Amino acid sequence: MPEDWSKLRDIDPLADAGVRIEFSIPLSEFPRLRAQLAHTDGLASGSVRFGRRDGAAIAHVHLSAIPGLRCQRCLEPMRLSVSGDDTVALVADDAEAGRAPAGLDTVLAPGHRVSVRDLAEEELLLSLPLVALHAEGQCAPQPAAEAAPESGAGGAETQRPFERLGELLRRDK
Repeated sequence: MPEDWSKLRDIDPLADAGVRIEFSIPLSEFPRLRAQLAHTDGLASGSVRFGRRDGAAIAHVHLSAIPGLRCQRCLEPMRLSVSGDDTVALVADDAEAGRAPAGLDTVLAPGHRVSVRDLAEEELLLSLPLVALHAEGQCAPQPAAEAAPESGAGGAETQRPFERLGELLRRDK
């Protein structure tokens, strides 16, 4: 059975009926998210409940996922549990966004159509940390930096390209 979470849906009938759609979408199906992932296995699961507030179509998006990110401290892959829970106004254009209920973020739904995948991806992107890090002490151990031998020790010579720069600058004056 083909999945219909990527299908564009008319938001007015969904909002008028207060439809709730449950989803479980592979992380590999989110085009804007893929570039931020260390690997694309896993699912984002949750629901979208459509409705109306002050005459505007809204969607309450709830989701959870455990994406594979890259720790920015040790650069190793890591899993991080994320969840999102937000209500957004669905608008067709900028003019309609200006009339959205106060306190709600807006999501562009051209032609009053949107897919569950797009709503879930937007919430998932907002739920990711700015910088993914392992918990303190959980990073993969880094190889100890070998001290560079001093001149004459072990046959290798330490290069110091700017060692005489101060002398040259004083001489030019």
